[in-house]
Formats: sequence, structure tokens, C-alpha cells
Amino acid sequence: MNFMNDTIAAISTPPGLGAISIVRLSGADAITAANAHFKGTDLTKVASNTINYGHFLADDQEIIDEVMVSVMRAPKTYTKEDLVEINCHGGPYVTQKVLSTVLGSAVRLAEPGEFTKRAFLNGRIDLSEAEAVMDLINSKTNLQERAAVKIVDGALSKMVKDLREEMIKVIANAEVNIDYPEYDEEELTREKMALVTKSVRQKLRSVIDYSESGQVLKTGVKTAIIGAPNVGKSSLLNMLYRGERAIVTEIPGTTRDTLEEEITIGQLVLDLVDTAGIHQTEDLIEKLGIEKSHEMIQLADLVLLVFDGSREMTPEEQELLEATKNKKRIIIVNKSDLAPVLDLSVDHINISALNGTGFNELKEQIESLFLSGIENSSSATLLANARQLGLLKSTNESLTSVLTGLAEEMPLDLVLIDFNEAWKSLGEIIGENAPDELVNELFSRFCLGK
Repeated sequence: MNFMNDTIAAISTPPGLGAISIVRLSGADAITAANAHFKGTDLTKVASNTINYGHFLADDQEIIDEVMVSVMRAPKTYTKEDLVEINCHGGPYVTQKVLSTVLGSAVRLAEPGEFTKRAFLNGRIDLSEAEAVMDLINSKTNLQERAAVKIVDGALSKMVKDLREEMIKVIANAEVNIDYPEYDEEELTREKMALVTKSVRQKLRSVIDYSESGQVLKTGVKTAIIGAPNVGKSSLLNMLYRGERAIVTEIPGTTRDTLEEEITIGQLVLDLVDTAGIHQTEDLIEKLGIEKSHEMIQLADLVLLVFDGSREMTPEEQELLEATKNKKRIIIVNKSDLAPVLDLSVDHINISALNGTGFNELKEQIESLFLSGIENSSSATLLANARQLGLLKSTNESLTSVLTGLAEEMPLDLVLIDFNEAWKSLGEIIGENAPDELVNELFSRFCLGK
């Protein structure tokens, strides 16, 4: 199939009722296909980057809707192809009818992510920028949005291209020395390779460290609410959720399994798990719930360990203090609205889940644990996704092998193999040498119409 002559269409707005829906077309026949059903200005003659008022007609010339049609001509479009966006009134029936009308022999339904895939294949964006488009769509906090925008704007691409440019000069010099040893510049080439390798590794190391610490911005913080029965774990979940997600009663052991909820706290997304109260019991169902609670302590990125400030600590709670001491945790003393009885010598926060006291302090501590050095770092290069981060690590490992080979005075042609591998791994981040299967799989995750 000739890619540039293949025209696609899809609905680009979310399903459901709304003020406006957009049907998008891209390809060589996009303008003529839209114009065939448009009553108004001749779209084939309008200037690029204009929006045109008229009516959209069915095949029998019956008016479907009053519309505004944007016309953008190649190559200065999102896909670098002719692009048309039909803005109609929102609603499933009207939008679907506009789409089905433009589909035909010259226009087919787009695959998920195909508009962005075309932008990549036509050279408008690279693979890292394409991935960041989806990150931007899925962002839930200001920091997630800022991180995605930096990559969409090319921060990662520029860094990768600059590093590869440094490396390709060394590769060229090394290959000349291997092919023409009579030039006798191998020692200079080794020195240059060592300098460039150390420089690239230093830059990658800072990016890798920053990216690893920033992964919680993308994946969310798996957070376990742990404690004895009736200390207020479910009330804490409700306070954080600001709703009535969990059942709260005075009966110990109400929560017998785990309850999960995703919430946003400041700049972080927390995957909250409210666990069964840990205590001695002969009830089989409660025992299974308590086993899950212990499992969650090990799996969680953050433990919120809750105590009842109106009573003394139990032996089981003392064991929880010990079991969580090597985890990222925040110790919470609940029921500060009652007369204090519990005396804790470790750092903790006093809250009342009943009336919301202590919420701001808890929020600040959570953010401090995970965002220290991230939130205010405007100079950081990126927050890479898992694929990009893996390729950065592979590059770093190959460069480490290069330095080892140079130190052990291995033949230059063998050292160059690792150096080339590093260069190729960097290229895969932006889509150079990326297998078709990977590209297709990545874009299949996009929504239809993007």
C-alpha cells in the first residue's frame, strides 16, 4: 500500500455527549473527500490553516449538521499530509454519521494511533516525541504534564542526537584505523574514545538517576495503609479520597480484604490499598486478609502505618513498627480529636481522619519522600518511560564495557563492537533502527483518532 496516497479518518474526540466533536482526515484525498460532502466554500480552493463554515451533507444531499471545517495543507501539518478536521455538534449519532459518510473507496478508518504514527514515519516527530504525546494525553498532574511537554518539545531528542554525533566521529576514526593501520593513529583514537565514552556516561548517569527517581510520577506510588483493626485505616482512605469509598464502622475487622483506590495527592498519583487489620484471630477469612496485608507491606512503595492515639500499643502493632522500619513509611497517629493515650518515641503525624485534621502535613510528607529533587528541577533533561530508561541503561552498560576493554588494551575492533552497540541503543530511543514490530506495538496503545 502506498502510504502517502492512503487517506484515513477517525473521530478524534472522546465518546459521549459534548458541545463539539471532531472527525479528522489525513492523506492525499482528505480535502477532496471532505469537500464532496461540504456545502459552503470550495475546500479544494481555500488557503491552508483556515476554518470554514458550512453544512455537512449525507450521500442523498440531506443536511447532517452545521459544521466548521479546518483545512491544513501538507507539509505543515501534524502528519505532514493534507489534514482536515470537521467540527460538528457533539453526540454519538451525528459524529458517527459524519464519519461513516466520509469513509469510502478513497478513505478508510484509521487504526489506533495512526495519525501520530504517520507523523513519526513522515519525519515530523521521532519515537520518543510520539511516546510523549500519549504521556501528555494521560497526564494526571502538573509534573507529569511538564515532563511530557519537555520531551514533545524535543529535549530528549536533542540530547540523544548530540551524544550520537559525538560518538559517530569516534566510530569513523576507529574504522579508518582498523581499515588503514598504516596511518598509525590508534593511540589517539583510543584516547578520544575514552574521553567521549566518559563524557557520554556522565551525562547518561544523571539522566538515568533522575529518570529512576521520577518513575513514580508516571507509574504512581503503590501505597499500603497498614494497622490494627479499628485504628481508622478506612477513615484515612476516605479522608485521602475525600469521599466515602470504604465502609467505616466501630466493629473491628470490617475490612477483611484489600480495597484499592487511585487518588492524586498534590503532584503524585497514589495507588492506595486499604488492608485488613492485623491482629490475632481464628477466623479463616480474616486470616487470609491479614496474610494479604503482610504481603502488601513487602510490595508497597510507601507504607502508611496507622495507630489509634486513644489507646495503648498492642504487641502486634509493635511488630508492625519493626516490620516496616526498612520501608519508606509515614507513621500516623489517628483520633487526635480524642484524649491522647499512646506515647510514641518515633517521628509521626497526628491526625483526625474524622474531621480532616493533619491532612496537609501528611500530604507534604508524602510529596517530600518522593519528589525531593524532582519538583523544582527545571534543568533536568527528562523523565523517561520504561522503554527509554531501559535503552539508556543498555547504552551505559555497553560504554562501561568499552572502558573496560580500553583499560585491558583489547584490540580496537573488539572495543568498537561495544561502542557501536551503545550508539545503536541510543538511536532506538528516537526510533533509529527500531524494529517495525516495536513501532506497531507502541502506536497500537494510542487511542483511536490520535
